[in-house]
Amino acid sequence: MDENTFAKALNLEAMTAPPGQAISLKDFDPGERGGFTKEEANVYLEQGIEQLARYQDVLYAQNTYALLLIFQAMDGAGKDSTIKHVMSGVNPQGCQVFSFKQPSAEELDHDYLWRSYKALPERGRIGIFNRSYYEEVLVVRVHPESLDQQQLPVHTRGKQIWRQRFEDINGFERYLANNGIVVMKFFLHLSKQEQKKRFLERIESQEKNWKFSIADVKERGFWDDYMAAYEDMISHTSTDWAPWHIIPADHKWFTCLAVSSLICRRLKSLNLAYPVLQDSHLRALEEARLMLETEAG
Repeated sequence: MDENTFAKALNLEAMTAPPGQAISLKDFDPGERGGFTKEEANVYLEQGIEQLARYQDVLYAQNTYALLLIFQAMDGAGKDSTIKHVMSGVNPQGCQVFSFKQPSAEELDHDYLWRSYKALPERGRIGIFNRSYYEEVLVVRVHPESLDQQQLPVHTRGKQIWRQRFEDINGFERYLANNGIVVMKFFLHLSKQEQKKRFLERIESQEKNWKFSIADVKERGFWDDYMAAYEDMISHTSTDWAPWHIIPADHKWFTCLAVSSLICRRLKSLNLAYPVLQDSHLRALEEARLMLETEAG
């Protein structure tokens, strides 16, 4: 299957939330498989992993762009496993992963973007946010009592706070894009039924017990509130410079294939290239070659 046919079958365009338009998650099927079997998807995924490794090598050498991958999802959607499999071929020296948990006392004494800004990737590197500053318009919105810990001025805490944060985030991401940091955002769209299945697997499998917390089930009780928060967030923060990709997550193998393909497509669009050496550098290389070839013994 050639590249165009593959992209059409995968239907990557349909996974990208159009900028400036309201979306409904009911229009996106979390069980989508793109007509692929698991075996076929795994073959294409291996090719994508190899391709991503090549792109990363050039990204690192060129040292012009950085790539920031943001993953958001409900518990059990497979963020960890997606990151593990898709990034399995990259050089660890050029990649960094940050998992953002509940803010510390120090972090709460700063603005909500502070801890994320500190973790941004350097030029030439790939940075991965497993959850991110988007928690501030998701978990905090579903549980607004969390705002009490943020010590915000009273006048900032009205109903306008979410729209204001959307504007702040869009401005922040535009700033990143203007400075060579390519932002890609993935919402792993899991069905409520599949989440229940995965939670039960975590309870029943001793090897997966450590992944499960009773808090996960309690948060499941706010499912509709989270879906509404995700829809509003994606509708207001999917932009030309940092679009949201809504990835079907009921089949992990398809999730990995879709994420890998989107990353490779974006990196290809950058027209990355190895640095062109100056004549002085080339002469130095030739001198070094001669020294090595004439070395005694």
